[in-house]
Order: sequence, then structure tokens, then C-alpha cells
Amino acid sequence: QVQLVESGGGLVQAGDSLRLSCAASGRTFSRFAMGWFRQAPGKEREFVATLSQNGYTDYADSVKGRFTISRDNAKNTVYLQMNSLKPEDTAVYYCAAKEGLSSAYAPAYDYWGQGTQVTVSS
Repeated sequence: QVQLVESGGGLVQAGDSLRLSCAASGRTFSRFAMGWFRQAPGKEREFVATLSQNGYTDYADSVKGRFTISRDNAKNTVYLQMNSLKPEDTAVYYCAAKEGLSSAYAPAYDYWGQGTQVTVSS
């Protein structure tokens, strides 16, 4: 079992930056591929970024060049650095963990955090 707790969300203005954190507890963190997803009101949950156990990353086209996913295995934490935020980035952001290959497919993930709200005003 893995428990995931996100933090770092908030209300910011367009163009600002935020760093989300996701702290993991339970099983060995380094074994897991990690992902960030988001869900805006009235919309489906969508892929944001993923990071494999060996450092491979992938991003949604909408965030490429603005967001960076990283992990610190010593701290059992995955981060999402979000720069040049836009109003359309407003959503609840979730981190997720899975064993095996990293994926952009939400149902492939076994463990989810409770989410953290990010609101970007124009």
C-alpha cells in the first residue's frame, strides 16, 4: 500500500509559478512510476506529466515547456514545478503511483492522492 499526500496548491495570477509536492509513504517509493493528473470542473481527469523510476519523463502537450516533474527518492517525494501558469491550468491536481512502466493513462495507476486545488486568475 502507498499513501500519497499532495500539497502546494493555491490561488495565483496568470504568469506566476507554483510547485506542487506529493509525499509518499508505505512501500519503497523508488519502485514506483509517478504521475500528475488534473481535473477541472465539468471535465474529465487529464494527464499532465509522468516520471519513470529511471528518470524518463513525458508531458501533456498543453504543459510542455512550462511544467517540470521531478522526484527525490531520499525524501519519498515527487514534485511538479509549474511556470507561466494560465487560467486554463485551473484544476484539482492529483499525484498517482504505479509499479512498472510510467504511463499517461490514468486507469493504469494504482494509488492516488486526495488532490490539491490550483486556481489561476487572469
